Amino acid sequence: MTWRDWYDALDKPTWTPEPSTIGLVWQLLYPIILITFGYVFYRVARKQIPWPVAIPFAINLITNIAFTPIQFGLRNLPLAALDIAIVWITILWAMKAIWPHHRWIAFAQIPYLIWVTIASVLQFSITWNN
Repeated sequence: MTWRDWYDALDKPTWTPEPSTIGLVWQLLYPIILITFGYVFYRVARKQIPWPVAIPFAINLITNIAFTPIQFGLRNLPLAALDIAIVWITILWAMKAIWPHHRWIAFAQIPYLIWVTIASVLQFSITWNN
């Protein structure tokens, strides 16, 4: 069974976005993530902000990248739910960590936070229903 067949067979809420819509949202978010996270890592590397500020950004990046292989490769819904919860928590943590240094980066995370909030509710619903 392909990942798409598997995903289509899951019991999902009626408000579940189409996979193409999900892909489009990520295409809009990835440049924001690339620019803001890259800026944080650059400033940390140049010792212009303390290295602990980069920790939530790094954890977020790792868990964000891990979500697709967990969800669609392993097809492990509970682990995917845990992963997306970590993504959500680390967005908030990153916003708080960067706030004293570069508030624009914290503000730039708002669309990412909104989308991951929606995606988290969706993931928890799918996990619960299946």
